[in-house]
Amino acid sequence: MEIGVYIPQVGFTWDELRARVQVCDAAGIHSVWFMDHLYPPALPGVPSFEAWTTAAALAPLTQRLRFGHLVLCNAFRHPALLAKMAITLDHASGGRLTIGLGSGSYAPEFDAFGLPFASARERGERLGESLAVLTQLFAAERSTFDGRYYALRDAPSLPRPVQQPRPPLHVGGAGERYTLPLAARYADAWNCPTYALASFERKLAALHAACLRIGRDPATLAVTQEAVLVLVERGEDLDAARALAERRFAGPGWGLAAGGYCGTPEAIVARLRACAARGVRSVIFFLHDRAEPATLQLLAREVLPQVADL
Repeated sequence: MEIGVYIPQVGFTWDELRARVQVCDAAGIHSVWFMDHLYPPALPGVPSFEAWTTAAALAPLTQRLRFGHLVLCNAFRHPALLAKMAITLDHASGGRLTIGLGSGSYAPEFDAFGLPFASARERGERLGESLAVLTQLFAAERSTFDGRYYALRDAPSLPRPVQQPRPPLHVGGAGERYTLPLAARYADAWNCPTYALASFERKLAALHAACLRIGRDPATLAVTQEAVLVLVERGEDLDAARALAERRFAGPGWGLAAGGYCGTPEAIVARLRACAARGVRSVIFFLHDRAEPATLQLLAREVLPQVADL
């Protein structure tokens, strides 16, 4: 099982963010993930760094760590531009990029910056076309595409990606009408977000049904989760750490009560083993203390070796 860490680039200095990412790299954590918002949702007064620039600046400062976003907002970038950005970062990182893409969901930031916020249906349709465009540009040196929202006319795409056949595509979200069918059709992995952990089994069944409707073997689509992690070395420290997580990740949208991981390394390993038995290949954690280096090292030292065989 692959264990990643979600480090929203919010409220950190650049030096603090860089240090955390480099700890992940040195410790052997599989991947680090960033958010893609123009400001932190509901926190307009808190500084944050732009998503793609953050990954592009940090990737060359690491050796093994994979980079991704949960998830990039499709409305922020034309898919042809995103493909070019992705191929560039794929080369710059030596093939350590994963692309997470979603339709965009936080309406207030669209309003704040004068961006059109389409209906859920249109956003889903645009996401579908973007995934089709990305797939073509990653697969061929020239592409033509005629969609309702995007069009390519013998568009060149050189150089080719380092990763073949392409950088992995993750689709995040849990909408059964639009998002899950798109994941079934285009994605290499589906990411179950924190807000859907309570209904994970239903969403997984819907995803498998969507695969079968188009003739895809569900086993070819990796299933991943994002979840809050409360990790402590000693059991007597758990109550205080959990209380911190409940303040920081309050509300059902964070899924702490429904699907959070809380405990010592032994307890976390047991949960991960049970999760793997349900078909989950990777878990991406929000850490209760915002990825303090000591907790990152505890995760790498006491948890990762115990789940490497899953």
